[in-house]
Order: sequence, then C-alpha cells, then structure tokens
Amino acid sequence: MPNHLKIDLETEEALSVLREIDAHPEMTQRTLSLRLGLSLGKINFLVKALIEKGLIKAENFKNSKNKSAYLYSLTPHGLEEKTKATYHFLKRKIEEYEKLEAQIRQLKKEAGVVDTPGNIQDNIPS
Repeated sequence: MPNHLKIDLETEEALSVLREIDAHPEMTQRTLSLRLGLSLGKINFLVKALIEKGLIKAENFKNSKNKSAYLYSLTPHGLEEKTKATYHFLKRKIEEYEKLEAQIRQLKKEAGVVDTPGNIQDNIPS
C-alpha cells in the first residue's frame, strides 16, 4: 500500500491517538478530537495515516443506526509500533525531566534556597 500520508510515530499526537484507540476502540473521531485537544481535521489526518500505515483498522459497527460509525482497533503491527513509540517517548521525557531537575538544583543553589521538601516559596530568603 503506498504511503501518501506521512506521519512520524514518535510525535506525542500520533502516540496519543494510538493509546486512545487501544483503550477505547468505539471512540469517534470527534470524541478523540475533544479528548486530545486536537482539531477534528488533525484527528482525521492522523487516523487516515495510521490506517494507511497498517497500524489501525476501521470497521463499521454492524448494529449501528449511524452507518458511518466505526470501530477502530490496533493491528498487531500497530500494537508493536505503539510499544516502541511509548518507549521512545518515555525515554525522551525522562531525559527532559533529568535536565529540568539539574536546572532546578542549579537555580536553588544560585538563589541560596535550602533543598527541602515542600513549597519552594517557604524556602526563599526575603
């Protein structure tokens, strides 16, 4: 199948769509849009791209009165890619967290703030 819709699976948006579809296959694109805070057009693009990549499949609800209602599900390849993307996303976030933690330690040192648990404002000298 030709890949006309380019999508980077390591984006937070693509991973969020995969995670939501995995957890709630009956979810509509409109509901996905609301839950993820993305435009309906963006969700439509992402879903089409994920279908084209073979990561999700869409099937019509058999008993639905709304014939345009779909049941989305991750394919085995989609589950594998979701796991990989989750790992890379987690790794990236841990690196960001560690950098931020180092910056906070440095700022506390520069400000003469004692490194104790609790509200930082309680420790700032007047």
